[in-house]
Amino acid sequence: MIIGILSDTHTREASQKLPKGLIAAFLKADIILHAGDIYVPSVLDELEQLAPVMAAAGDDDYGAILNDRRVKERHILHIEDKVLWLLHDSAYYHSLKFRRTIRGTNLDTPEPPDIVVFGHDHYSVIEYRRGILFINPGSPNSMGNASVPRTFALLEIHAGKMEAHTLHL
Repeated sequence: MIIGILSDTHTREASQKLPKGLIAAFLKADIILHAGDIYVPSVLDELEQLAPVMAAAGDDDYGAILNDRRVKERHILHIEDKVLWLLHDSAYYHSLKFRRTIRGTNLDTPEPPDIVVFGHDHYSVIEYRRGILFINPGSPNSMGNASVPRTFALLEIHAGKMEAHTLHL
């Protein structure tokens, strides 16, 4: 399975389109995950023309996007034999003490994550911590700051193996 991953598009107008390089890369995706700060449902509509879409509500999301059927505070997905959590909050990843909870969800539940996809920071991360693969795709939009790389990610899960890559626009 190939999973397209993006976050923090911060798209303010429905007429604003996603970068062509991202769209081209997601043509081979089986599913697309957006880790929040979407702003307008048209972003998810554009992605859904390529593959099914699920999204996490970001801290800057409000209004119509929060009522969109594809958007939840957190999605828990079962892909092959892996448990994937999709959320926006990066506090779990950045915690020096490696907190055992994400907004009240105990990691010692019967289904702790194998993969956590998160956003918020606009910087890409692909890193294992305590056996969990953390993926932050960064942001495909520079939002006026040319020093921030424009990135997204692809994750492939096949026969129990996971391989993630950051892609640059």
